[in-house]
Amino acid sequence: MLEFCYEMALPIESIKSQFPIFSHRPELVYLDSAATSQKPQSVCKAISDFYERDNANIHRGLYELSAKATQQYEEVRRKVCSLIGAADPMSIAFTKGTTESINIVAQGFLKKNLQKGDTVLISAMEHHANLIPWQQICAQREASLQIIPVNDKGELSLEKFEDFLDHRTKMVAIAHISNVLGTINPIEDIISMAHKRNIPILIDAAQSVGHYPVDMKKLDADFLVFSGHKMFGPLGTGVLYCKGEFARQVDPYNYGGGSIRNVEFAHTEFLDYPYNLEAGTPNIAGIIGLGTAIDFIQQLDLIVTADYARDLCILFKERLRLLSNIKLVGDPKNFGSIVSFYVENIHAHDVAGFLANENIAVRAGHHCAQPLLDSMRIPATVRASFSIYNTSDDVDKAIAALGALNKFWYE
Repeated sequence: MLEFCYEMALPIESIKSQFPIFSHRPELVYLDSAATSQKPQSVCKAISDFYERDNANIHRGLYELSAKATQQYEEVRRKVCSLIGAADPMSIAFTKGTTESINIVAQGFLKKNLQKGDTVLISAMEHHANLIPWQQICAQREASLQIIPVNDKGELSLEKFEDFLDHRTKMVAIAHISNVLGTINPIEDIISMAHKRNIPILIDAAQSVGHYPVDMKKLDADFLVFSGHKMFGPLGTGVLYCKGEFARQVDPYNYGGGSIRNVEFAHTEFLDYPYNLEAGTPNIAGIIGLGTAIDFIQQLDLIVTADYARDLCILFKERLRLLSNIKLVGDPKNFGSIVSFYVENIHAHDVAGFLANENIAVRAGHHCAQPLLDSMRIPATVRASFSIYNTSDDVDKAIAALGALNKFWYE
């Protein structure tokens, strides 16, 4: 079995046992981690412990419960810095997820800097969350949204990317890893090319942080966004990292208590970033759970775990190629743990439904990347995504089910 090679560095069965959903649902083959990861017991416990033992609001209470909640909440900023290699905890703002983080940058930073005739540059493989906010801002400011095309293999052309960059480009926003194709984009090169022209750049790291090594000291991105729920943490939690010079330029996206320094009827003075973005009572239990997820991740060797999930993906692709009537979507040279495919003459939803009857969880549709699939003239794909709790047995079961589907449909 594939995982045998990793047994010394990565005890798969021991890791999988830390995820309670698999003890409650032992027949589950979960291949939808790109949509949301499963949660380890430690994260579930951290959330319940907070509500049972430590529940209080943060920042404004002088009593012990509030002080402890505040300390736990603020400690997570330092944990995030440790995870992504950032230097300053005050570069970390907490949000509801990647989508909100991108909208904050679009509305709170770019909108005031974007003029008629300016451009924003994204790729054709972006998730809707890294497309629509820029699209809408461009429409409002009479600017242009420019798209870096994707080749047949599902890769970006750095030469074409560089051709797009000029004095009118006011923002570049690129996914680290495509949520459809699994392509790992060369973001170090992309960031370097943007910075040579003093263009700020946002990296959508929703599919990478917590699964692949990410070091902001090397990447030097101006904005980095990701979601807690895709990295073994709670739903409704996310991070916006802003480099210092840009953090000072991000205006509040949401107004209310907790984000202000002084309020008068005619004027409000806001706190500095990140607190100016955290109005109202935040998801305190969720952020504490996110901190526990980071503790879990930092017990792992992310190089080993990334290789393991990628090798499962390679095995799955190899086995798919042996099945008739199945077509892989994209074939990038550098890819992660995501693979998309379709079965000829069978809608992706029907394929996913057939697999669901076998307790195999996959995603079907356009995966919030409709323009990408439209450009490929593919209405929908089936997407399988692997994580550290998957095994080669999961691959075997999925392939067997797809073989049974082929036999049922075509014979």
